[in-house]
Amino acid sequence: MNIHTVLKERFALALDGLTENITTAVEMIRPSQEPKFGDYQANMAMSLGKQLGKPPREVAEQIVVRLDVSDLCEPPEIAGPGFINLRLKSDWLAARLQAALADPRLGVGCAARVKTYVIDYSAPNVAKPMHVGHIRSTMIGNALARLLRFYGHKVITDNHIGDWGTQFGMILYGYKHFLDRSAYAAKPVDELARLYRLVRKLVDYHRDVAEMPQYEQRAVELRTRLEDLNAKLQTESDAAAQKKLRKDQTRLHSQILELLDTIKAVAEKIRAIHDDPATLAMAKSHPDIGRAVQEETSKLHHGDAENLALWNEFVPLCMEDIERIYRRLNVTFDHTLGESFYNDRLPELVERLLAQGIARETDGAVGVFLPGRDIPMLVRKKDGAFLYATTDLATIEYRMETFRPDAILYLTDFRQSLHFEQLFATARFMGYHDLELTHVKFGTVLGEDSKPFKTRSGDTVGLESLLDEAERRACKIRDEGSEGRDEKEDEPLAPHPSPLAPKRIGIGALVYADLSQNRESDYVFSYDKMLAMNGNTATYLQYAYARVQSIFARGKVDIDALRNSDTPLHLEQPVERDLALDLLKFEEAIELSLQDYRPNVVTAYLYDLANRYASFFEQCPVLRAENESIRTSRLRLCDLVARTMQLGLELLGIETVERM
Repeated sequence: MNIHTVLKERFALALDGLTENITTAVEMIRPSQEPKFGDYQANMAMSLGKQLGKPPREVAEQIVVRLDVSDLCEPPEIAGPGFINLRLKSDWLAARLQAALADPRLGVGCAARVKTYVIDYSAPNVAKPMHVGHIRSTMIGNALARLLRFYGHKVITDNHIGDWGTQFGMILYGYKHFLDRSAYAAKPVDELARLYRLVRKLVDYHRDVAEMPQYEQRAVELRTRLEDLNAKLQTESDAAAQKKLRKDQTRLHSQILELLDTIKAVAEKIRAIHDDPATLAMAKSHPDIGRAVQEETSKLHHGDAENLALWNEFVPLCMEDIERIYRRLNVTFDHTLGESFYNDRLPELVERLLAQGIARETDGAVGVFLPGRDIPMLVRKKDGAFLYATTDLATIEYRMETFRPDAILYLTDFRQSLHFEQLFATARFMGYHDLELTHVKFGTVLGEDSKPFKTRSGDTVGLESLLDEAERRACKIRDEGSEGRDEKEDEPLAPHPSPLAPKRIGIGALVYADLSQNRESDYVFSYDKMLAMNGNTATYLQYAYARVQSIFARGKVDIDALRNSDTPLHLEQPVERDLALDLLKFEEAIELSLQDYRPNVVTAYLYDLANRYASFFEQCPVLRAENESIRTSRLRLCDLVARTMQLGLELLGIETVERM
């Protein structure tokens, strides 16, 4: 049950006839920030007072007279200028929890309107190892899929892998010119990754060398313009003109600084090659490698027998490597349809876009010109090659034909925002007006230097190495935590060694650290913080769950008998009542998280619940309660906390542990 929704429905009935903006008014019902104001507070009387030309307090009184909440709330109270304070009845809370005890869903309902969602997430490039950047798309997408399914929606997950792009041209070229056959025989995926990095480095080197004079010339031009602007500023007397010149001065100065940073970074990359004789020799031996890579890619796309045979050899090897990581993360997909799956659809799609007037030729290429955009979204290049946008449009068509979704969610970082704006606008031109298309964008994983998280050598951190290190540290924390632990009553028992615990704790910490962030924000990666036993971490929540299991073990509690007991729930202590109210807000947290696709709403709820349980645990003896009825009541509250914690973490893709 969603208490917030029930209150909105009751207020909507009370407001009928008082205002036409009922939906806006009921959105002003919020959980109270202070216990003295009750559990929820309705603040619409102030705005309605202005509309009706009446004092807000008088409007509040009018609303309360019409409001029927007597079955769930104490008599509403009007405070201040017109705030309506609501306090839920303790016996009503107890009855709702009693029902939740017997419900595998813990009283959580389903969406009023069931939708079909396609969720496009993870999407690694097959030819490259998964890295730290994939953790965000993979885990946010996985959590949203789990939450939506649990809430009653039909969900189709599709891992739109990159298995047809330029990266394969690089690997094909590397395989033909730089292959270490013994390394490939021993560890084929590692060797393919090495070839990709090597060819990419050589391609970048030649591009950087070619572009450096252009950067330097651009810097000279900008400095000259800045000098001219400074001279004008010295002679300009008009205040408005001076303001504009200073604004231009600031803009030019920023452009120069940005360009100088680019020149510095490019110069460092060039110097690194020059300081490596072996790599420099390869670069000199392959001066036209950039064009050659494009040719290898084009040959693959046009069905060259040799390149297709190699592609068919490489892809299964790479996919098994990727699937191994997904298994560790407990992530599965309904479909894994890569870019290659849509290749045959692209020529006809572009011709149809041309025929319908959605796209037109531009300098030999084909693009879609969108309102307010000077630069088109290209769907076919001059050389006839297709682009990501073309494949994405074909993918939307296929999904609509096959799955008929109400919504398609794309999980990628914020840097692809422009691409999805153009893609969605083009999809509207193609007739998909009733389809929700949402770019669920997210920020960057940063190192402690507040820059994108890299290894010491400057490479992107591999995802598998992150998982390995998280498990290693979790194992160390478990072993150290068990040494000398004081086994007091109600404290978790010292753990028996378990091969699953480090995996569940370490990987759970990694996943939770990502999901607990506002997804659009960058965050700093820290093993120490994510594995902390206190604070907003998975480890803290897993500990709360393990604490309950320890209580049950010490008390030799029969769980089935506990859940089927007729003993009433006692909520006399304020902390007991607070815990009961938090338990009943689980559905509210799920619903809020799905309104804007933010799993961090659920992590925040679980963290608050764990804190509330910690307060309850400190103030209310469980096994040593004053009588059997209170003991049973508190055990049942503990059971609901553990089940809510376990289910909540499961919906985020995180497993619990029985002992820590």
